[in-house]
Amino acid sequence: MTEFAPVSTRERLRTLDVLRGCALLGILLMNIPYFALPESAYMRLNDWGGNDGANLWTFLVQWVLFDGKMRALFSMLFGAGIIIFIERATARRDSVQVGDLFVRRMLWLMLFGILHAWFIWYGDILYAYAICGLLIFPLRTLAPRQLFAIAAGALLLLTFGIVGSAFSRQEMRQQAVAALEAEAKGETLTEQQIEAKKDWAEVLEHQEPPREAMQKEVDDYRSGYAGAMRQRAAVNREWQFVPLYSPGFFDSWALMLIGMGLYRLGILQGNRSADFYGRMALVAYGIGLPLNIASAYFLQAWNFDIVGNQFASAPYQIGRVAMVLGHLSAIILVLKRGWLEGLTTRLAAVGQMALSNYISHSVICSLIFYSPGFALIGQLQRYQFYFVVLGIWAFNLLWSPWWLARYRFGPLEWCWRSLTYWQRQPMRRDELVPAPVGFHVDRAD
Repeated sequence: MTEFAPVSTRERLRTLDVLRGCALLGILLMNIPYFALPESAYMRLNDWGGNDGANLWTFLVQWVLFDGKMRALFSMLFGAGIIIFIERATARRDSVQVGDLFVRRMLWLMLFGILHAWFIWYGDILYAYAICGLLIFPLRTLAPRQLFAIAAGALLLLTFGIVGSAFSRQEMRQQAVAALEAEAKGETLTEQQIEAKKDWAEVLEHQEPPREAMQKEVDDYRSGYAGAMRQRAAVNREWQFVPLYSPGFFDSWALMLIGMGLYRLGILQGNRSADFYGRMALVAYGIGLPLNIASAYFLQAWNFDIVGNQFASAPYQIGRVAMVLGHLSAIILVLKRGWLEGLTTRLAAVGQMALSNYISHSVICSLIFYSPGFALIGQLQRYQFYFVVLGIWAFNLLWSPWWLARYRFGPLEWCWRSLTYWQRQPMRRDELVPAPVGFHVDRAD
């Protein structure tokens, strides 16, 4: 038995670090439009960011290959990380204190998420991940088949929910249009027609606010930190106060359960053969690519209509899970073949510092798109966002290895670990790990 301590460098699983690095950089592809445009403009190509040429192709490519897929991969790795944390802590000391340690770890992550969302950027995922981590903690000992079954059930429910919502919204619009036509003819509206008008107006206000409201959002972000805080507060009151059984939480914890199952089967660690990952990639892409291409086609064919978007998104959950399984298989295959060694080493460093790099994305993008900063929100075409992404990627890929050559953890990782274990962790690589009485002194790497 020994004291609890953070994972050492020699204990890290390089494959998971590379996957985490790829997921983290990929998430920025999805987050950048929410920095560069008004919140509701992500799929409103006709209003902001350009809707033809390079702008349209940029959206369609990211929708097919990356939208939701990188967050799915990150969620799977978070689920695997839960098992790794528990297994390694239990190996050091098999006691109820392991559970206490895990809960403290999640609660600190929740606080990081709250601070991130309210003071830096509203699109935080740490808060939701911390809650989901606490919720699925009791399921950590289930067999892979059980984990997959629960996750599949949750994702199917979400799929049925999308389809049901699409039909409901279609009917709502039809009733509202009929009510408006009756009103234009001077007819007295029934109570049901009045309610239909009201319900549809609320949907439009939330999903497709008028351009004046979107411009006010842009102006607030350009006006200074107080204006940005006002906009963040409006979103956070909605996102962070939602009930735990909302669809967003279903999405996250279901993917975490899949990650747990894949880890227990040794798939995420790269323990299977290269042929296995090759076959897995072919099957996964064979399912995911047609579904996502069809979805992108109908989004465009229906001109990004508010109801059409929901019908086009019906295969979203199935398509994204298939695509992310293809992505992770391809990445692991690259590692097993020994290709791109220099790049994968840098990606591993990015993944090892995932928390610090994730927050750095928000800080850098806030300085670029908000005020105080360059206040470029609403100023760039959609394809131009991704030049910013390339610059941030280059920064992460250069900074992360440089930092880890000198320090054991990223700065926020060090803070999180010190708070979790309630003891200051050694930061510099030349520091010795403090050992309790009766134990030998060991270096973390």
